[in-house]
Amino acid sequence: MDEVAQAVGTRSVHAIAVDGSINAGVMTYGVRGRRLLVLGMPLWEVLTPEERIALLGHELAHYANGDTRNGLVVGTAVRTLSLWHHTLRPLAHPSAIEMVVNALYVVPRLLVRGTLVLLVRLTSRAGMRAEYLADRLAARTASTQAAVGLMDRLLITGSLGVLLRSEANRAALGGSRSARQATARADELWGLLTAYAASVPEHEYERQRRAGALRGHQVDATHPPTHLRRACLLGGKPVAAAVVPQARRAERIATELAAARAEVARRLLRDGLGN
Repeated sequence: MDEVAQAVGTRSVHAIAVDGSINAGVMTYGVRGRRLLVLGMPLWEVLTPEERIALLGHELAHYANGDTRNGLVVGTAVRTLSLWHHTLRPLAHPSAIEMVVNALYVVPRLLVRGTLVLLVRLTSRAGMRAEYLADRLAARTASTQAAVGLMDRLLITGSLGVLLRSEANRAALGGSRSARQATARADELWGLLTAYAASVPEHEYERQRRAGALRGHQVDATHPPTHLRRACLLGGKPVAAAVVPQARRAERIATELAAARAEVARRLLRDGLGN
């Protein structure tokens, strides 16, 4: 992380959290402006060592290019409003008292939602620009080829999610015995995920790229269309990697993540994706 941060031109993060999302992100927290990287293990597992460096370079680049949405003020405001909006959501299958609570929450929820939408729209153009700049710095850190490879992997995140949900459903159908075996099946889950990603042929990526160009595939509403990000990388002069993966270091990283890797797999099999 420190080496990637140096290549990007910023300081490193203070903490790294690992979860079961097919994503990654950075945020600033606390009055001292500490930096946190949230690393989605399913995404990390299907990337090559070079693509992992590109991912880290992209996330840290949000600090280097001055992305306001990841800053202490705007970033904290967006996360806080999102949390309030989630907390004020209507209760499902409400009782009589809960119906009254739902009714009381309508106005506060609409106010929070309106403020959140306004804030996101006011920062959307700057946010889109920041994503392109982050992609460029990712290419300078890990090479253009690695950054383009990362874009392609993002095109199959939907399929990866389907596979993870399928495995969680299979574990649930197995009952309590299957739940007890979830920890033992951690390596099996990651093996299935990486094997699937490795089996996707180039013509499928090409199909996904063409389909994405037609329907405007995006990681989420805050990111530019993936095919435009990829085209922007390929449109520039190819650059070599500033940070090169090393086999010995990769083994040490795998050892460091082993416990979290097993725990995330256990939770995915027990609770499913997104719970």
